[in-house]
Amino acid sequence: MEPITAGLLVALASGTAGAAGEQIWASLRDLVTRRGSRAGDEEPAVPAEPPRTEERAGQLAALLNDRAGQDPDFAAALEIWRRRADAEVASPSGDVHNEISGGTQTTVIQGRDIHGDITIGGRPS
Repeated sequence: MEPITAGLLVALASGTAGAAGEQIWASLRDLVTRRGSRAGDEEPAVPAEPPRTEERAGQLAALLNDRAGQDPDFAAALEIWRRRADAEVASPSGDVHNEISGGTQTTVIQGRDIHGDITIGGRPS
């Protein structure tokens, strides 16, 4: 599992991921609450809003990573959450980035949010 970083938490707080970031943050709170804590373990207190300072974010990241190190089920769920959060922070508008390489391509068509007909070679498809 890649560790949760303060930078990721601050990026969510800064609004980089927009409304999707708010949903991702809520899902982290649900994850921590749903998974509970083992007896004697300190449960990370996930605030209602993401931490806006590196210091606070670092403290929360350390607690999450420590707990993941002690609880394999929590670690697996947290890894899924981290991947989703990383993707939203990297591409908050839902943009899709494709890269085509190798070989010889004759025709390549990429599109996103197409409304209406597409004409290729003369006829609407």
